[in-house]
Amino acid sequence: MIESINSFIRWREGGRGGIVGAFIVSDLFSTPAALPDKPTPEEPLAARMRPRSLDEVAGQRHILAEGKLLRRAIESDRFTSLIFYGPPGTGKTTLASVIARTTGSRFESLNGVESNVAEIRAKIDQARTWRELRGETTILFIDEIHRFNKSQQDVLLPHIERGVVRFIGATTHNPYFHVNSPLVSRSQIFQLEPVPVEEVMGVLQRALADEERGLGSYAISADPAGLRHLAEKSDGDVRKALTALELAALTTPEGDDGKVHLTLEVAEESIQRKAIVYDMDGDAHYDTASAFIKSIRGSDPDAALYWLAKMIHAGEDPRFISRRLVIAASEDIGLADSNALRVALDAHGALEFVGMPEGRIPLAHATVYLATAPKSNTAYAALGRAMADVENGRTLAVPPHLRTKTRKKIAAASGESDEAMRYLYSHDYQGAYVPQAYLPEGKTYYQPGEQGLEKRIKERLDFWRRQMTDSKD
Repeated sequence: MIESINSFIRWREGGRGGIVGAFIVSDLFSTPAALPDKPTPEEPLAARMRPRSLDEVAGQRHILAEGKLLRRAIESDRFTSLIFYGPPGTGKTTLASVIARTTGSRFESLNGVESNVAEIRAKIDQARTWRELRGETTILFIDEIHRFNKSQQDVLLPHIERGVVRFIGATTHNPYFHVNSPLVSRSQIFQLEPVPVEEVMGVLQRALADEERGLGSYAISADPAGLRHLAEKSDGDVRKALTALELAALTTPEGDDGKVHLTLEVAEESIQRKAIVYDMDGDAHYDTASAFIKSIRGSDPDAALYWLAKMIHAGEDPRFISRRLVIAASEDIGLADSNALRVALDAHGALEFVGMPEGRIPLAHATVYLATAPKSNTAYAALGRAMADVENGRTLAVPPHLRTKTRKKIAAASGESDEAMRYLYSHDYQGAYVPQAYLPEGKTYYQPGEQGLEKRIKERLDFWRRQMTDSKD
């Protein structure tokens, strides 16, 4: 072992210098400070209660239940690179540390906000040293990986491919949009969900009972209603729930019986109002807008109003909301109630005229109108079919009788009579309609539905199309 270390130092002195070599070798004799077995009293409760095994992880049954892919990969120690994404407090960092502990790996961490290329290279050099001289695997965990620029992310690629480190990234943003494609393609992506209320309740109860890591050494009496309030108002964020529990336990005076009583009133004070998770350029923004539009499309005014309220409360640009309403009025309601487009446009104009906060009133007006209107996307779907034909190369020539100044030239060249090339002016005929081809192939794109006013459009169009068929016969 000593000879191997001396050889390593000589190699370092011949390459990058003895100081770096000495630093890394000295690091071989120290224990990584990443995964302490016992928490210190100075740590917050959320840190002390951090799970140490897969069975202690709250939530995430969709990826960690027995037989699931991620659990099998961890237990068999057969994974390379992982990226976890989800809201804050769902256990991304915790899961990374549990994986390191379960697989017996060294755990090194960086943060995308604070770290730079030099620090990345230093961690990789240390990982290489530990692998070569002690045969140990290093998990390099990078929190907020989306904060790294392309160059910083690219530094990781060759070392991941060679197995120098096993990379685990964490982000609150969708990695398919916010992480470089080469890094995504080398990683398994797992989405973490907010922890269900019942599982948050279980974590709080364990924290109250645990004398080593939790609050078990304190005389605390917790009302179930108070714990449930903390679990519900944490919005699936276990860290937030534990922080509120610790604040309540350590600041509430003891009662006459010598116990701290965590009542519902105490819980409400400790967690205060629920924060809205809503990032203006991330998943919460797009997911909420998507839920808003889909609720309108699904004819549920109550759900649509809730998502509207969430966007307004979170400070969403009201013009973004009004633009989405205008789009929905044509895309999802369309000819079933053409008045919906007018209502959406009027709401947009009213918003511009009165501003916020009163502008929320016409937004609610339009939201309810659109959600309760009959639905049809036939015009939008018809345009899609026509666009597909154009994009796929089925570009049709304009029929001769529909052209402007070339009808006589075409008739002379083809031997056709002027009458055969004559355009029929619709208003000269009864009902302002005359059978006449407007597409060379007579292609049909628009297929009216039976909803709302479109039913009358269908009747009228069927009548015209029958006349066209009869004229051909």
